[in-house]
Amino acid sequence: MDANNAPSPQEARADSCPICNGLGYVRADLPVGHPGFGELVPCACRVERLASRRAEALRALSGLHVLDRMTFGTFTPDGHGLPPDRQENLRWAYDEARAFAEDPRGWLVLKGGYGCGKTHLAAAIANACVERAQPVLFITVPDLLDHLRAAVGPSTPGEEYSTFDSRFQQMRTVPVLILDDLGTESATPWVQEKLYQIFNHRYNARLPTVITTNHELEDIPLRLRSRIVDPDLTRIISIRAPDYRRSGVAQDQSDVSTLGLHRNQTFTSFDLRKGELDSDEEASLREAYNKARAFARDPKDWLLFTGTFGCGKTHLAAAIANFRVSQGFPALFVVVPDLLDHLRATFNPSSTVSFDKRFEEVRRTPFLVLDDLGTESATPWAREKLYQIFDYRYNARLATVITTANQIDDIDPRLATRMLDVSICTPAPILAPAYRGGAPRPRRFRRQRD
Repeated sequence: MDANNAPSPQEARADSCPICNGLGYVRADLPVGHPGFGELVPCACRVERLASRRAEALRALSGLHVLDRMTFGTFTPDGHGLPPDRQENLRWAYDEARAFAEDPRGWLVLKGGYGCGKTHLAAAIANACVERAQPVLFITVPDLLDHLRAAVGPSTPGEEYSTFDSRFQQMRTVPVLILDDLGTESATPWVQEKLYQIFNHRYNARLPTVITTNHELEDIPLRLRSRIVDPDLTRIISIRAPDYRRSGVAQDQSDVSTLGLHRNQTFTSFDLRKGELDSDEEASLREAYNKARAFARDPKDWLLFTGTFGCGKTHLAAAIANFRVSQGFPALFVVVPDLLDHLRATFNPSSTVSFDKRFEEVRRTPFLVLDDLGTESATPWAREKLYQIFDYRYNARLATVITTANQIDDIDPRLATRMLDVSICTPAPILAPAYRGGAPRPRRFRRQRD
């Protein structure tokens, strides 16, 4: 036989089929008079072969070959050095993902910050499906859209739309679809329309779907969100673990944070300056210290330190952050002008971090210290970015410590209104002058009135 005409391995297997003898079709075993009597139907060998080809095509489209190491066996359910509550949270996410993998039904949404493990769990679900030969498509949302755009590109004349339709239908109807990184796509009308069509079809058909995102659900377009939040269909898992790739970094959970420069500023090293200050100054410093200790133990809402430069505001803010880190929690400490510089730097073509990623990292971090508010350049862009950070954290009631040497009246009114809300923000004014070091200054006494 000519080598060019040799049967493929699949054809060789088909030729050996004892049912159809390699034809791929058999006559339906139906009684005379049945509407389907005498019709040819695909043989089981052909059905199996086509299913295998579809699974291989889906796997190739998924790129799962580079994620085959991401299985449930290689996932660490207790994380790395996490406090008990976050261990419990991560274990819960692991158990939910594993249960879905064993019996894919409904939708599963895994949300959390960068590196928290959501993509690993989603890939583990996909790999579990592959192991039992269940068709699954794992794909990042931007890649999915790129595949669709490529399908409408030039090909054989007259086949452009059939190619697109075939791929689009494949994504809408695949038995298990896993969409990674929803929210990172370009939000053009075409993109939103295609995503909605995929979501809406799978929602109506109740097809098993897994979605991962590092965005809050309220930031996802309404039409998509309406399909995601149906409690009768969807399980939403919020993972609170920090980026596992930074595990073991004692102080900084982010390269924006400068907490490492303040590692020696703790509650133990704080000087209450006894015998140096007058009674009002000393009382304000002790009260600020006590508020800082209480906030460190149970950080809720906001804490605002005010006072002149060098009075101890930054030390107390750093002491709170260092205490949180010592308890196994992440803390982001940043001077406000430095924060704005980090955001501006993302626009540099050589930046390896996008603006959105950097901005969301700061805006959503569970614990944030903003040091020296009011020393930044007050450009419209800077004011707008700070307002967005303040407004989000205010509404979400995320733990935030702010220090400023400015009078509140001198701060952008949009920020000041958030800081003056005592139901959210606890004021801790420090009346003491700047710490000078060396020998204590003579204690000042107030002259009593007659």
